[in-house]
Amino acid sequence: MAIIDIGSNSIRLVVYQGPERLPATLFNEKVMAGLGRGLAETGAIAREALATGSVALARFAAVAREMEVTRLRTVATAAVRDASNGTELLATARDLGLEVELLSGEQEASGAGYGVLSAIPDADGIVGDLGGGSLELIRVSGGEVRDRVSFPLGVLRIAAIRNKGPGALQRVVEQALRSSGWLGKGTGLPLYLVGGSWRALARLDMHINSYPLPVIHQYAMTRTAIDRLGRTISHVNKAWLRAVPGLSSSRAATLGDAGALLAVLLKHLGTETTVVSAFGLREGLLFGALDPAVRGQDPLIVAARDEGQRHGRFPEHGDLLDSWIAPLFQRDAPDMVRLRLAACLLADVGWRANPEFRAERGVEIALHGNWVAVDARGRALMAQALFTSLGGGLDTPAPLAMLAPVADLKRAVLWGLAMRLGQRMSGGLAGPLQRTRLQDDGSLLTLFLADEDRPLYSETVERRHTALANALGRKGTVGKPQGE
Repeated sequence: MAIIDIGSNSIRLVVYQGPERLPATLFNEKVMAGLGRGLAETGAIAREALATGSVALARFAAVAREMEVTRLRTVATAAVRDASNGTELLATARDLGLEVELLSGEQEASGAGYGVLSAIPDADGIVGDLGGGSLELIRVSGGEVRDRVSFPLGVLRIAAIRNKGPGALQRVVEQALRSSGWLGKGTGLPLYLVGGSWRALARLDMHINSYPLPVIHQYAMTRTAIDRLGRTISHVNKAWLRAVPGLSSSRAATLGDAGALLAVLLKHLGTETTVVSAFGLREGLLFGALDPAVRGQDPLIVAARDEGQRHGRFPEHGDLLDSWIAPLFQRDAPDMVRLRLAACLLADVGWRANPEFRAERGVEIALHGNWVAVDARGRALMAQALFTSLGGGLDTPAPLAMLAPVADLKRAVLWGLAMRLGQRMSGGLAGPLQRTRLQDDGSLLTLFLADEDRPLYSETVERRHTALANALGRKGTVGKPQGE
């Protein structure tokens, strides 16, 4: 499946394949066509932008054909919707065999809202989707899109407003929110940031703060930090901004306007915190078309299970391993149970790596994998469990201690030791995990083995059993199942 998104700033093709709930991205390319640049002054898309957009659409249509895409959806947003000559680009698309859906502001807002819910299912706040031609605000809670509104406040329009003099942007934003009933509506709620310009702003903040995890999804910034960013942007030159890792030159050019709008918006919404979402309109369009039962699936678990099945040795291994170690961790809170399952689903993905680097491979997968519905702390706990289970020992590798509390990381070490025991005892196979079990009675850590399975208890298994028992403050012992 694929989506061509004709936005006001960029035109992008994304091709997906994999589980419906969270398909992997096979191809992702954008062209900064700038369809909305100058639209506020002229009311039309510039001829140069139309030409760039037409070339991009021709390439993307050809790529989709070559990739044998079976479901291609092409959508256009504010610039094409508002421009007096937007129909010219739509005609070009039709000639290329592309059926373009011209999304209304409300449809665009709903798509962005569902995109955030796809990646952050428990999101409760306001989604702000900043495009080149428009700004959408969407109230999300309880897994649903609630109120939504669209304003002609895209990042390519902000410069013209600011050029009207000091305070002009403040007045425009305040009036827009007041007349629509959104003034103060964000009090006590986070603002979820969608759109390339706001993601670029977060990249800059990560760079300034030497943030140790190069993953933007669910990165948080306070209103104070955003005000500080605005001052920084006003005092540095464009060359310095272009040198920031992950910050494209095209985004650097509009960073000041994006930051100014965000600062004003937070003030008049009454919001103090922001959370970046890597998902937006495109992912929301996919999510919105799903069956409710599929929508309800946990995207982290779906993605981890798919990764484990594709790169591990035994498809059922992760779920069985988690069930096998679960009796030792009955006091884990629900969020910890979920992270432990994700780690178990990924427990076998390092087996192809060089044995000297399997532990490091586990850390890399957990920290840098294309996961959603998990924050930096969650990634760190998954990484610690995989590091320990893959032979890294009890140490905490950098930068995990900067991302999660020490007590949580110690718990993840225990998960890793238990996973390591289960994998060695069973050889990764289903049968031994299904026939044996662990029990912790507060003093003894007992591994129950039937007589026919006793040969599985080798010296290596015993060492791993002892290591886990010692870490739990128990004594390791072997017992027979009840009735034998």
